[in-house]
Amino acid sequence: MFSATHFLTDAAVTRLTEIRVTDPECAWRAAQARTRRDRLVPSGKLNILAADHPARRVTKVGDNPIAMADRQDYLARILRVLSAGSIDGLMATMDILEDLFILDDCVRQAGGASLLDGKVLIGSLNRGGIAGSCWELDDPVTGPTPATCAAWRLDGAKLLLRIADAEAGSLKTLLACAQAITESNALRLPMFLEPLPVARTDSGWSVKKDRESLARIAGVASALGDSSRYLWLKLPYCPGYETVARATSLPILLLGGESAGDPAPFLKELASALQAGPNVRGALVGRNVLYPGDEDPLAMACAVGGIIHQGWSVGQAIESLAENRGRGLDSISRYF
Repeated sequence: MFSATHFLTDAAVTRLTEIRVTDPECAWRAAQARTRRDRLVPSGKLNILAADHPARRVTKVGDNPIAMADRQDYLARILRVLSAGSIDGLMATMDILEDLFILDDCVRQAGGASLLDGKVLIGSLNRGGIAGSCWELDDPVTGPTPATCAAWRLDGAKLLLRIADAEAGSLKTLLACAQAITESNALRLPMFLEPLPVARTDSGWSVKKDRESLARIAGVASALGDSSRYLWLKLPYCPGYETVARATSLPILLLGGESAGDPAPFLKELASALQAGPNVRGALVGRNVLYPGDEDPLAMACAVGGIIHQGWSVGQAIESLAENRGRGLDSISRYF
């Protein structure tokens, strides 16, 4: 089983906080010095890790209601995934990105190789729709603006857009998303938009994962802003995903949703989705990679990357788990 405190030690977290106190500009300097890739999608496909859940008060994994609230564990899992060669990058809120810039700077200062050079880094813009709140679907930009993402030399921005027909807050979020997309276009900044049709249930808002609902919202999302030229869509899997893929010409990345606690279900969905249409170009997934049950997050990231970048079958991906499990567990800790 993956040990977060062995991979990212207490000493590393202590050092992180010390730098935040004594040198708050460290993250900014590291961002300015980072080597970026020449093209967003050299291979035509992307395998991106999503790590923006805690900012919206989403911390539950399995039976643990606050699993993602443990920042040391969360950062350890993110860094573990980023150390996989088949991961293209990360989408996160600025606090997470700044933590990673600082830790990466520490590793580089100690003579290690950067984990962020050449990676696609995407800033998550709107986290104001806090889970469980009465305004949950009124989700304004409460994180970085597109201009901030550009100033930090990030490679893209991400928006969440949940639509419920009976909730006026959805319209406010729709307008905020349209404005942010227009601002991103002016900066030539890729935008990753996650449009989700939702319905009220006893436990809160639930995503409507049927092909009709997803195909219809894909059409709405594709038309937002002054242009769609830098726009990507992030959509969940459903049976009949061909219908969803045919609803837009924009590139689509698959999202994962709540962790299944077992690698196989998501790997099967991913392989199926990639066959649904030429515009399905990979995955932007969080919990199913960060918290794959008892599996090593690095092994799961490599399995996902194998399906996306190398065309592996689900069987090949599952077989690769044993090969990558436990590899390089001291790749961060040895520098602290």
